Order: sequence, then C-alpha cells, then structure tokens
Amino acid sequence: MPKKENLNKVMVIGSGPIVIGQAAEFDYAGSQACRALKEEGLEVVLVNSNPATIMTDVNIADRVYIEPLTVDFLASIIEKERPDGLLATLGGQAGLNLAVKLSEAGVLEKYNVELLGTPLDAIEKAEDREKFKATMQEIGEPVPESTIVEDVHSAVAFANEIGYPLIVRPAYTLGGTGGGIAENEEELVEIVIRGLKYSMIGQVLIERSVAGWKEIEFEVMRDSNDNCIAVCNMENVDAVGVHTGDSIVVAPSQTLSDSDYQFLRSASLKIIRALGIEGGCNVQFALDVNSQNYYVIEVNPRVSRSSALASKATGYPIAKVSSKIAVGYTLDEITNAVTHKTKACFEPALDYIVLKIPRFPFDKFVFADKTLGTQMKATGEVMSIDRNFEGAILKAVRSLEIGVNRLYLEKFANWDDAKILNQLQKINDERLFVIAEVLRRGVATVDEIYNITKINSWFIQKIKNIVDFENKISQENLTVELLREAKNIGLADESISELTGKNIKEIRKLRIENNILPKYKMVDTCAGEFDAFTPYYYSTYRADSDEVEVSGNRKIIVLGSGPIRIGQGVEFDYCSVHSVWALREMGIEAIIINNNPETVSTDFDISDKLYFEPLTTEDVLNIIDKEKPEGVIVQFGGQTAINLAASLAEAGVKIFGTSVDDIDRAEDRERFDEVLAEVNIPRPRGISVTNLEDAISGAAEIGYPVMVRPSYVLGGRAMEIVYSERCQSYARPPRFG
Repeated sequence: MPKKENLNKVMVIGSGPIVIGQAAEFDYAGSQACRALKEEGLEVVLVNSNPATIMTDVNIADRVYIEPLTVDFLASIIEKERPDGLLATLGGQAGLNLAVKLSEAGVLEKYNVELLGTPLDAIEKAEDREKFKATMQEIGEPVPESTIVEDVHSAVAFANEIGYPLIVRPAYTLGGTGGGIAENEEELVEIVIRGLKYSMIGQVLIERSVAGWKEIEFEVMRDSNDNCIAVCNMENVDAVGVHTGDSIVVAPSQTLSDSDYQFLRSASLKIIRALGIEGGCNVQFALDVNSQNYYVIEVNPRVSRSSALASKATGYPIAKVSSKIAVGYTLDEITNAVTHKTKACFEPALDYIVLKIPRFPFDKFVFADKTLGTQMKATGEVMSIDRNFEGAILKAVRSLEIGVNRLYLEKFANWDDAKILNQLQKINDERLFVIAEVLRRGVATVDEIYNITKINSWFIQKIKNIVDFENKISQENLTVELLREAKNIGLADESISELTGKNIKEIRKLRIENNILPKYKMVDTCAGEFDAFTPYYYSTYRADSDEVEVSGNRKIIVLGSGPIRIGQGVEFDYCSVHSVWALREMGIEAIIINNNPETVSTDFDISDKLYFEPLTTEDVLNIIDKEKPEGVIVQFGGQTAINLAASLAEAGVKIFGTSVDDIDRAEDRERFDEVLAEVNIPRPRGISVTNLEDAISGAAEIGYPVMVRPSYVLGGRAMEIVYSERCQSYARPPRFG
C-alpha cells in the first residue's frame, strides 16, 4: 500500500538525556527516522531535551523543540503543532512510555493524532508483564515459571513456593533498570522494592532463573500486511544472567545448530505476529545447551539498543525501514538502500563475523561494584568486523581504549594460580582477560572453564587459539611467514612488538616490504550476491581481494570518538558528523573512521566512505596508506582522536586545524603551565612529575591538599584531591564535625 494519505506532519519523540541503557543508539535511530520521514515529503516536528545529539540539530527536522519530555510539555506542543501522526518507537523506553501516557491522558484522541507504527495494544502486550505472559501462553511459546506482583509480600510468597534463585524484571523499563537476580529472601525484598519504584505501572515479574543458559537474540521486522523477516540473529557470549547490554555479543550466532537457528527464527516471527508489532522488534531467548528446550525471556516492541548493533552489523537500516512502515509502506515496497536493487523484505546475509564488547565506567568509579548481572552497567560499546572470531575479538579489545591491545592485563602477572582461578568465578568486566590468563598458564582446560563460566566451549577454544599463538610467537624468531600468521589471527603490530621484543617500526616496515597488508571488504547486506552502492568497509588479513575503489578526488579523513564513556559522549559524534557534512558541502570526499555502532557517524550514508575500524595508529595508518588523503582532522573526535595526533604526524600525516605542537601545549600539564606563565595568567602553584618519588616531594613543597591531574585525559579521568602523603590513590576527603 502507498504512504498514508492523511499524513502531512509527523511528531517524533526523542529519548532525552544519555543514561546507562539508553544512549546514543536512540539518537542514531531517531535521526535516521527523521531523515526517512523527510524523504517522504512529510513535515517533521522533533521533541527532545538533549542538546548534545545530532537529533536536535536543525538539519534533522523541520522544527525542533528542546523541551522536557513530560506529558504536559508534549501536550502543549501537540496543541500548537497539530501533527497528524506520532512516532514514538524510536526514542527508547522514554519515547514509548510517553506515547502510552499521552494516550491514557486522552491527548492523542483530543487532537486526532494517530500513533504510528506499533499500535498501543501491541506495546502493552509486550511491555506489561502480565499481558506478555498471557500472550506467550496463548500462542504456545514457553516462558519461565513466573508471577506478576505489585507488592513485596506476593513476591516472597511466590519464592517460598518455587525456591531461589529468581529473576526480577520490572515492567516498562529498559537496561534492566530496577531488576536483578535474587539468591535469597533478603535480596528479593531489596530488588522488588527497587523494581516497583522504577516500573511505570508499579509491576514486576518474578520468574525462575535460567542463568547459565545460552542467550540468543533475533532482530525481526514486520509490516502492516503481516510480512515478516529476521534481520539479524545474535548470540551472547556471556550466558543468561548478564544483561545483554553488558554481554559480549557475536553476529551471526556461532554455536547454534541449523535446527536451533530455524526453530528460534520461526518462534521470533510467530511472536512479532502475535503481538501485532509494526516495525522493528527485538526478541530474546534462553536456550538450554543440553536440549532444545528454550524460553522467551523478553520482547522489545520498539527499536532497541540491539537494533543499532544489528543495523551496523548487517547494513540493514532498521530505524529507517521501521519509519517507512510506520507511514504505510510494506517491506516489499521499500528499496534496500545498500543494493538499490533488492527490497527490504530480503533477509540480510553475512559473510563475516561481527563482535560487540561493552565499555564500562569502572576506570572512573573505581570503588563501584563490578559484578555484572541483569541490571546494565556499561556506558557504551564497540563493534568490530573480521572474517574470523579471533580477529574480531582482538579488534574489539583494542577499540575499547582501556590501555590494552590484546587479551592481556598486566596486573594479573603477579597473581598466583590460585588467585587467578578464584577470579574466574567472578562475573565482571575483566572475565575475558581472566579466561585468557588461565589458558596462558594452563591451569584449567577449556571444558573446566566452561563448567565455571558457562561460556560456550567454542568461544573459549577461540581465545585459546590466540593465547597458543602468542606463546608460539614469543618463543620463535619472527620470520615473514610467522608475521603473516600473526596478522591472520588478528594480532596488532604493537602486540607482536610486545611478544617478540622487536621495535614496532621494524615490524611495520617488515610488513609493508613483504606486502602483508589488510584487504578491505564491503558490508553489503547480501554476502556479495548483488552489487552494493554503500561505501562501508572493514579490514581483514584473511582475504585475497580488496573491494575499496580509491578515487582521485580531494579527500580528508575525520577520526571519530570511539565508544561512549563518561566524559566522552554523543557530543563528539555530533561534532564528527558536522565535520563530515561541512567537507562534503565543500566538494571534498569525507572519510570517517569509527567503531561505535550506536552513533550517527557510523550510519551507512553520512560520509562518502565509512571504515569500521579500531582508532589506533596502526589501523588508521593502514587506511591512510590505502586512501592517500590530503590529511586528517582530529579535533572533533574527543580525546580519542587527539591522542592519535602526535603519532600520525610523526608518520608524516598532515593534521588539519590546531597543530600537534599546540595540542601538546594545551594537553601536557607542564607545557600548559608554561603558557600561562608566558601570558601572565594566575593559576594555582603546580609541579609536573613522572614518578611517585617526585610526586611526594613536590606535594610536600606545594603543601596539602593537592590536585592530581594527568596529562591527555578528559572528563577528570584519574584526577583526585589528595589530602596527605598517606592517602592512597583515589583518596577521599577527611570527615569533619
């Protein structure tokens, strides 16, 4: 059917401030939605309260209201603008909940506003825990034994019937907010009280825990004619019990049998049809590894965090297609924006592996509980693409910007075997590195690690492949063939340097002389079956051909900002996108390098070319060698890009904008102090040090309290007020009174 003829003006609700569980992925989805609606000639009114997002830029919508996301404010905007339709399924849980409240308050009916996309009753069937459970039972889809409660006493009574552990899931929340796993009554009471507080309708689901089962996600799409496709299926490397936002996720799934895949896919399509969802939908399953028993854990009746990952993993623009469906198109009428030939009803095919690893804030909150459970703690994520799992996981690790380039944490070197094995029992942000260390030492087998962690043995074996090769390369002379093998498995030049003791420049020189260079392949949604028009690339050393067409145009590379973390958020993606837009307006080919699947900068049609790669000197130089741009812009990618400026300049790359020397004068504490002295600007007395002894003597000379400020950081990372020589790192001020 054609576009709904009654629509002329559509209002889009954004997701508000960035919070854990609701971050840049909804800015990406909302921005793509606005652009898709404008393509149809519709007038777009956007309401959001976040000034750091691309979504609230004047280029995205015809009219932007930066206002609080409350029923009263939205009602007043609806009264003023009189939109014909409201699109709320792209603004995360905030947008979805507001749509429900506007409907319940009679605002939509009063002003004759059509709720576009997924109908209200479908939203309620997916979000209301009781209705969702009833719907699943009606269609014969298994859900864990559970009950819906609105008070603590009912929760305790249910627990006394079936025993512990139990999972608590509040209604109408995201990111696992307010939920958790209860091992006993004390924990249950605490979690239920919190969950009831956070639930919009004061309701929580108490269900039997299936922690330790395999967690599988399907991103599915449905239109108003009941056409359905599975856009992407993803497998959580971490077992059920860790929130999917905190899990390492791989696409497509690697350990499912074909029959497992097919019956879960069929179940996903059956569920989206039963719920009546129109647009994108995320379905999560728990699968018993010892049988074909499974449970439906949860369904998101909207574009979700996983939708952004699935979009970037496949090249299929889920938010865009969902928006087209919302205004009346069907999947067979929407053209695939990547191939320009196929339609949106064709399921994407992947001939590569995509890996997502979350980025946690524990470098800032060093005293926080690092234990991972059903309540999300990650602030962002990185995505990598390669032809093998080993290469993908090593790319992802060095994209995290946590000071590592392989599966090795230096702090574990001094731990004894007993301590490292004990650490394996803990589910936290370091478990991936602990597994690698256990395998490195040979103190536990693959099967023993599986029994402890419930991480599938296939993934553990892949980590073992990396560790075994590291042991090999560290014990042998570095030949050309061994170097080629190292690059095939995914080791960075810096890692090879650490393992062999050779200078990193020697390794790069040896690689180039022997033509050990990455090939760049295209993300095309169809595994090469059709020609693709989207210049969206990833590197691999495990391919014979290269799919990048290098133009002779003027071109400049813009470095993105990597994963979202505290102090470096979506505002730098906003800057990067504007830089790209400005270059394209000047007729300059704009190439962006970034690794964050949540962002607008990694959308398939923002830049002239997109390289989904780690933001390291080696990976960036490889692209520069390929594209031969006039230079690189680093000013808009936050600290991530700034920190690459010196090494790129040393390699002969032109840095546009502020010079490397002037960047250093601003970032280096000692040089910045000299600048202030030159221009006679008063500042607190300070001293620059590079070791603990000088720090102690310098602090004594200055007098306590002192502020410790590292160079080349942002957001106050590792900064602290220290009150005495006895204070440990991250000291706290003394109590008074």
